[in-house]
Amino acid sequence: MRMKRTMAALAGATLALSLAACGDDDGGDSPATVEENPEFESGTTMAELAEAGTVTIGTKFDQPGFGLLGLGDEPEGFDVEVAKIIAGALGIAEDDIDWEESPSELREQLIEDGTVDFVVATYTINDERKQRISFAGPYYNAGQMLMVQSDNDTITGPDDLKANPDQKVCSVTGSTPAENIKQYLANADQLVLFDVYDKCADAMEDNQVQVVTTDNVILAGFVSESDGEFKLVGEQFTEEPYGIGIKKGDVEFCEFINQTLQENEDAYLEAWDSTAGQIEGTERPELPEPDPCT
Repeated sequence: MRMKRTMAALAGATLALSLAACGDDDGGDSPATVEENPEFESGTTMAELAEAGTVTIGTKFDQPGFGLLGLGDEPEGFDVEVAKIIAGALGIAEDDIDWEESPSELREQLIEDGTVDFVVATYTINDERKQRISFAGPYYNAGQMLMVQSDNDTITGPDDLKANPDQKVCSVTGSTPAENIKQYLANADQLVLFDVYDKCADAMEDNQVQVVTTDNVILAGFVSESDGEFKLVGEQFTEEPYGIGIKKGDVEFCEFINQTLQENEDAYLEAWDSTAGQIEGTERPELPEPDPCT
């Protein structure tokens, strides 16, 4: 397995968090099955990738349980395992996957430029993004929440933010949570944006920000690794269906991905159980019905 960093400056910080999060766990065996000599219609993305025998997949490197650098300096998590299921159906083993770091603000660009073949990176399906790329899925439904320090009793949910403008809120540039939270803030200066979520967690640990907001499963991973320093507050206040980003209009590839996941539900659930399912407070999902491919 090979990996490419979009933002090399993050290497040290991200690996350090990975070491803390993963301990002695090497990630175990992937549940993905690799098809032998699959056949696809000539000219399709599937045929091209199968013939090449390699695929470049975009994912996150900073999100415990979904996409985080492991001890071998390779990404681990639920998104990573879902991506391996798709690659396996193309006849591509995990050793022949190139992993490209895909921060929220760069995902559409990486797809449009052909830097990646597809993106599995806690990627919420929404109409704005559909203007530039297409989505397969959804394959998971998350929801936005807030994370604070354990001794913070001021913020109990998003409705408390406007009345407490001194409580800085951190999220990630280009993310859906960063946009969603704006309606709850007293002013624009209350929002602090970084390129990756582990910088938000570091900033809260150093009291530079008081709140971190993103999807519940991502925050649960940070809470589980915080040694009791962080906690979740309030209820989920959005719905975030995660999709797999592909080139705009590639209907055949979208349908192939959807069919692959539906036919590999056992592997999907095993992937969850061995990754995000290990985080306290998460619940085993049901594989959602996919949206129509357009």
